[in-house]
Amino acid sequence: MSWFGRRTRGSATPPADAIPLVEPGASTTRYPRGALILAGLGGATLTALGLWALQSFFAPFFLALVLTICVHPLRARLEREGVTRSLATGSVIAAVFLLLAAFVTALVVAFAQFANLLPQFAPQIREIGQAVSDALTRVGFDQDQAQSIVTSLDPGRIMSFLSGLLGSVTTIAVGLIVVLTTLILMAVDASFLTTVLRELAPARPGMVAALETFASGVRKYMIATTGLGVAQGALNWVALLVLQVPGAFLWGLLAFLCSFIPNIGYFIAIVPPLVFGYFVGGWPTVVAVVVVYGVVNAVVQSLIQPRIVGNAVALSQTITFVSVLFWATVIGPIGAILAIPLTLLVRAILVDSDPETRWWRPVLGDLAETKIHMKNDDEAAKSKRRSTTDAHDERRQG
Repeated sequence: MSWFGRRTRGSATPPADAIPLVEPGASTTRYPRGALILAGLGGATLTALGLWALQSFFAPFFLALVLTICVHPLRARLEREGVTRSLATGSVIAAVFLLLAAFVTALVVAFAQFANLLPQFAPQIREIGQAVSDALTRVGFDQDQAQSIVTSLDPGRIMSFLSGLLGSVTTIAVGLIVVLTTLILMAVDASFLTTVLRELAPARPGMVAALETFASGVRKYMIATTGLGVAQGALNWVALLVLQVPGAFLWGLLAFLCSFIPNIGYFIAIVPPLVFGYFVGGWPTVVAVVVVYGVVNAVVQSLIQPRIVGNAVALSQTITFVSVLFWATVIGPIGAILAIPLTLLVRAILVDSDPETRWWRPVLGDLAETKIHMKNDDEAAKSKRRSTTDAHDERRQG
């Protein structure tokens, strides 16, 4: 008899690792743990494929959700000051619209600057491609494969690649319409959110607590990353202006965007200024760019951001890196920027909402209690070593 159905009289004893799924008023049904794991993996695969198919809708929708979460404290502050609910909603919508308008304007200006910059350095770009092709040929690569490097570094192909990466004008327009419309609707619905969560708390306390933790973590992470990203991009912009690297504003904006991409964003942001810095200043400029970017990144990403964000994210470095690759594959380039909020939402639904699965949090990177235990273990080990040393000295003196 299969363990996927109800047990019958005289059936064999269920496996030791079988998990009971009990409903009120129903008899106990047990399923093998391996079957549940496979079912979960299958469901996750189907969900990822569904999100990939709906990425043109899901990506702007989730971006609107994150923006709504980030500006929600503004609404609460206005309502506490006595502002009417409708006026507070309008203020929130206007604030987000202004932020989006400023960002889109900066993006358009930067893309136009890059389009004007490429033709100026087309010969140098081709020379780099030819040098790479010759090096690959010398180490044993096929001539056709090496020549494809030169072809791919053609300025026209680079512009075509970036255009395809950003999407067509129609795709961008549709995405902006979805974002703006969703923002308006979410801002209106958010006025009832506090009451709704209070009504749900008695029936689903775990889910309500998980969603509140998710919103708080996303808000803290996004606001801190945005502020520090602006500072990081501005510092890099000024430094590149001093070093006379072409397209300084463009590379500063790129540094700001890449500050939302953990682990690998720094390496993406530094490559273009290195290349164009080499074109105008040679290796001294390259070394200066590396030093500036390294110092700014170390101070902002390694020293300041962890102190501000604290335990709001609580994801391990491995999970963070994999999440960037996974979400970029599922919903496109914007998935790399929204990887942390998306991963926090998955953790809130699958782990934080269920008391029986919260033991996964340390595995995923929440090491607050683990660090306390490690500190206690280290102190105990030091105390034991001191006791052993004192006992050994006493024996020697005796």
